[in-house]
Amino acid sequence: MQQAVRTGAALAMACHPAPTLTVTALAAALAAAADRTVPEVVGLAAAVLCGQLSVGWLNDLVDASRDAAVGRSGKPVAEGRVSRRTVGAGVIVAAVAALALTSLFGLTALLAHTVALASAWAYDLGVKSTAFSVVPYTVSFALLPVIVGPAPLWLMAAAATLGSAAHFANAIPDLADDLATGVRGLPHRIGARSSILAAAALMLATGVLLALGPPGPPTPLALAALGVAGMILAIGVAKGGRAPFAAVMAVALVDVAVAVHVLT
Repeated sequence: MQQAVRTGAALAMACHPAPTLTVTALAAALAAAADRTVPEVVGLAAAVLCGQLSVGWLNDLVDASRDAAVGRSGKPVAEGRVSRRTVGAGVIVAAVAALALTSLFGLTALLAHTVALASAWAYDLGVKSTAFSVVPYTVSFALLPVIVGPAPLWLMAAAATLGSAAHFANAIPDLADDLATGVRGLPHRIGARSSILAAAALMLATGVLLALGPPGPPTPLALAALGVAGMILAIGVAKGGRAPFAAVMAVALVDVAVAVHVLT
């Protein structure tokens, strides 16, 4: 029993819990805003959660040797707290569950989730080390609104810029370790300062798209949220370290609230 608990805890940490839960919450909010029933919201959130688990576990599985080489903490696979075989099985089971659940919501949702997962897996399996590392984030996030329901172009564009911002912000704290192990994605090529500025600019673009994209004049709440987002990002950029990523996650939650507001 104790071993099962330890394995479960290691798997939970290996899935990249913060972004996994953030993306799942975003999917649930979008589904609710699309007038889905409660069971549908739960089902779609479960599908997205399974997909994120698959992507997160694959990322840690592929990076295990590099993480061990630089002594990166908080990496259960690299630290041997959970076997690679167990994580590998989890990757497949979670992906199958994600697509099986999504298939309940129609062919468009299934195709969108399939492409989004393929894009995210491509990142884990090698695109992360190329100049095109941001592309999987852009593609997968753009398709998230399509998974949960019909999505206007401005909402897909906002999701795409949000995902792109997350990529730059997430890479910043690990640039040195990544470079030491041969990872040279776009953030590594342009450097920490440019990556921070790119993340902030993309997040502001997300807020602008959410405020100005819907038909009609922007609402006072959307404009106020844009100002709050700017303040949060400014603080994150000023602090550096992992603060830009935390700021992007915080602004992502603000943007979720704005998206729900303008869609309902």
